[in-house]
Amino acid sequence: MPKDVLVIGGGVSGIQASLDLADMGLKVHLVEKLPSIGGRMAQLDKTFPTNDCSICILAPKMADCFGHENINTLTFSEVREVSGREGDFKVRVVKKARGVDETLCTGCGECIEKCPVKVPDEFNMGLSERKAIYLYFLQAVPRIATIDRDNCLMITKGKCGICKKVCQRGAVDYDQKDKEITLQVGAIIVAVGFDPYDPRNTSQYGYGRCKNVITALEYERLICASGPTGGHLVRPSDHKEANKIGYVQCVGSRDVRKNPYCSSVCCMHSTKEAILAQEHNPGVECFVFYTDIRAPGKDFQRYIKRGMAEYGVIYIRGRVAEIIQDEDENPVILYENTETDKVEHMKLDLVVLATSLVPRHGINEFANLLGVDLDNFGFIKTDPFNTVITTREGIFACGYCQSPQDIPESVAQASGAAEKAAEICFR
Repeated sequence: MPKDVLVIGGGVSGIQASLDLADMGLKVHLVEKLPSIGGRMAQLDKTFPTNDCSICILAPKMADCFGHENINTLTFSEVREVSGREGDFKVRVVKKARGVDETLCTGCGECIEKCPVKVPDEFNMGLSERKAIYLYFLQAVPRIATIDRDNCLMITKGKCGICKKVCQRGAVDYDQKDKEITLQVGAIIVAVGFDPYDPRNTSQYGYGRCKNVITALEYERLICASGPTGGHLVRPSDHKEANKIGYVQCVGSRDVRKNPYCSSVCCMHSTKEAILAQEHNPGVECFVFYTDIRAPGKDFQRYIKRGMAEYGVIYIRGRVAEIIQDEDENPVILYENTETDKVEHMKLDLVVLATSLVPRHGINEFANLLGVDLDNFGFIKTDPFNTVITTREGIFACGYCQSPQDIPESVAQASGAAEKAAEICFR
């Protein structure tokens, strides 16, 4: 009998690898630490260079993955121990207590509606609030509620209990405990993705100090129809339409003091956001402040030219020295224009920071757990001539956890990792 495969990370790379393996007839255990699969791609509004709806591409894959007879999807779970060798790994997984019985919950939302506690919504980057019992996002898979044990009044103070009272299925279980699961697998695929760089660590950009300076991922949630503003592109300070927007590149990347590498997707990402701004608010002025344009993918250069020709996106070559705000809370960018060799400034309604994309928080401990090495930048180290092979036999890596790359590259690499894992498991 072929051996099982463990896939760690339920983003688009992990989903693709799982589907490829499952379609080969292999049993796959997909472990995702969040309450739903989908990863970072689920937070995006559109994808470049086609401007296709991100969730429209991702949601069918999520449904196929969760419903596949050969895929055991373990959400709200974490890998805690890995032992053994290629072809015979023993893995200990902890499935955290949701506080909700997954076999009974239908995701109707009645408990969420009645819950009195509100906390910042992580999926919407803190731009809105969610309840203490919640669905991770609108299209979550599985569509099962989760109790935030740190903020639930019943769990922390022994008061409330409304969600249990209104649940007609009797799915709410405050006493639910974490569950340990032991898996025997022949190969492991790591697809844990990335985290956005925190621009508070680079104070010159004014993030956290200037109200109308936001990150690119926050911008994605603002313009998404399922986001906190219903897709209306407004300023956080006064909820007025933004008519003049600046997009600042290389925030925390290509900087010897922070992250010296290029994040690969930021030039295209900002171009896409500027194009979408025009579609949401025709007539808006968009300025991209860049170091140099890096657009190596298929049709990427054409996409940038389209942004300039059809949408009037203006590119300014230069590094931003500082962002401040005036008395009306309008951000003002001070920058050196490297084409004119002059120091200039520009007042805007909104500034969007293209923050560096960095390895996942806790990657060092995770690498030690797996027994794999990291490269100089903190990404999982792989063979330069076969980029899915890690430093430990039988463990493969794909997607952004291995190196900076876009969605199509991540998906293609996931299929490559699946092929390598299958070679082991069919021996």
